[in-house]
Amino acid sequence: ENAKGVIRDLVKEMNLDDKHYKAAFIYKRISAAKNSLIDPAIYKQDTTIQQEDARGNRPLIGTIYEAYAKRCFKNGAMDFDDLLFKMYVLLTHIPESLAKYQGRFQYILIDEYQDTNLSQYAIIKMLGARHENICVVGDDAQSIYSFRGATVQNILQFQDDYEDVKIVKLEQNYRSTQTILNVANNVIGNNKNQIPKELWTSN
Repeated sequence: ENAKGVIRDLVKEMNLDDKHYKAAFIYKRISAAKNSLIDPAIYKQDTTIQQEDARGNRPLIGTIYEAYAKRCFKNGAMDFDDLLFKMYVLLTHIPESLAKYQGRFQYILIDEYQDTNLSQYAIIKMLGARHENICVVGDDAQSIYSFRGATVQNILQFQDDYEDVKIVKLEQNYRSTQTILNVANNVIGNNKNQIPKELWTSN
């Protein structure tokens, strides 16, 4: 069974209007919650989340989320977001596991760091806490996955998260002309929060 299929079945079992409680929409809400490290219990108790669901006239999303989590557990199944969420739970609740993997990974490299979400950020922080040998590669001007829970703030605050940070800027461009880069620099320059950079080329 795929995730949306399970949700569709749960909506039917609860005698809810499947045209209003669309499986794709519910799955998106559950996915966003997991990426923000929000489990069903927290989801149902969070006033802001409950008000948002109520405004959309879908007050039972939390109940569906809870039933979905129980169904997955019963069947020994995980969806894609669980791979991160359950890892976070493991590391925070089982100190022995955290110590094991902190010792195993002395150096950590993350690519496309600007597109990491809260759960990925939390896992990286925990795994790298012992040695703090962390190298991230990314461009705050190319964060495009906010709709999937990614937050550009992760890369913007990297310098504040760790001491002795060294930044290596790759500002030379090999694909575009300087005219195009001038336009890009002007557009990027309007970003309120950013890591300053000046793209250039010898083309």
